Amino acid sequence: MSAITFPDDFLWGAATASYQIEGAWDADGKGESIWDRFTHTPGKIQDGSTGDVACDHYHRWQEDIALMKSLNLRAYRFSISWPRILPAGRGQINQAGLDFYSRLVDGLLEAGIQPFATLYHWDLPQALQDEGGWPSRNTAEAFVEYADVISRRLGDRVKNWMTLNEPWCISFLSHQIGEHAPGWQDWTAALRAAHHVLLSHGWSVPVLRRNSPGAEVGIVLNFEHVQPATSSAADFHAARRQDGYFNRWFLDPVYGRYYPADMVADYISGGYLPHGLDFVQEGDRRTMGVQTDFLGVNYYTRDIIRQGPDNMPQPVDLPDVERTEMGWEIYPQGLYHLLNRLHFEYQIPKLYVTENGCSFSDGPDASGRVADQRRLNYLRDHFAAVHRAMQNGVPLAGYFVWSLMDNFEWAKGYLQRFGIVYVDYETQQRYPKDSALWYKDVIANNGFNLDD
Repeated sequence: MSAITFPDDFLWGAATASYQIEGAWDADGKGESIWDRFTHTPGKIQDGSTGDVACDHYHRWQEDIALMKSLNLRAYRFSISWPRILPAGRGQINQAGLDFYSRLVDGLLEAGIQPFATLYHWDLPQALQDEGGWPSRNTAEAFVEYADVISRRLGDRVKNWMTLNEPWCISFLSHQIGEHAPGWQDWTAALRAAHHVLLSHGWSVPVLRRNSPGAEVGIVLNFEHVQPATSSAADFHAARRQDGYFNRWFLDPVYGRYYPADMVADYISGGYLPHGLDFVQEGDRRTMGVQTDFLGVNYYTRDIIRQGPDNMPQPVDLPDVERTEMGWEIYPQGLYHLLNRLHFEYQIPKLYVTENGCSFSDGPDASGRVADQRRLNYLRDHFAAVHRAMQNGVPLAGYFVWSLMDNFEWAKGYLQRFGIVYVDYETQQRYPKDSALWYKDVIANNGFNLDD
């Protein structure tokens, strides 16, 4: 049998995000977020739902920690709701919000689970959105105040901090494509938002270090493994541009290379930056490239790209490939290639897979069993891919499955289930799926047999 074993100190975990699981959207002094506003706007969410209740984690956090412990989780990646801490985005502090996360952290530590806190997973205070949101530099400045407040309260216990989750989604998906809150479709606003997101990261890292001595600090970027559809020069050019748009526009500034020159030229010639990089001020390049301790890597699929109309990148959907219910191709080799690229091209000192998972809607049978073999296979094959990368010297320190439990899947509402734990949204009962029980054994054995 082909046994795969991970290092003794490898961290096995699961991840969630505040708006997707907490509910209690207006409880105990919490302010309105852009997702509260977005989901309450008709037509924005596919099934017309909201995150008002979601998994009710705000009230069920003790039950959920017990569930994590029963699955042998060594680490838990969660995000903090900015408007639960600062309802107006800055200024007055909501003590009840601070107390909630303090109790959560204490509960995790008591259960022997390491807390990994993400400061921002998309729920911007609506008050800041009303002042301009991420396209405004003021929002980056407000983020530093928020980072200071929460890290002063939790910094004595949380020793792993992530500033922001997926800047591509915060900027392009939300401001250029318009699928996520605030739902804009404005290229220039998206590029400005991207810059201010990276600026907020750079400004907040030293604040987190000051308030949390000995902690490790990083950022979470989402990636797609990009390949040209053919060997033609046109398709290579299109793939280069897609990689710049999705991956390099964020990766390069974070690691001190500034914005990729080819993409700057493309955006200026395309009219997306009519005044160039006029939003960049002196010192911003150094700020964005602040030294960090690790990079969080979110990976789900690959992009096969050809040159489309107007020389724009166009994805190619291969026939006869296995896909998740999100329509994403299952391609674990892409994670292997991505981790190698990050290690050998960028010399990043430490990596975590901070999100990886799949949506399949398998539900419980009469006995409560959820036989989600497709998810189990997905995780097994991706675990094997990262193990191969580690054999090449890739410094991968841990793996956080997305997601701990089924939850509110943003613009898809409750139509997609990514959890290793099934949630009955009517009763809020949790059912660990077969994939969760298999994962429990993987953690207990620190590996698995690939042939099983």
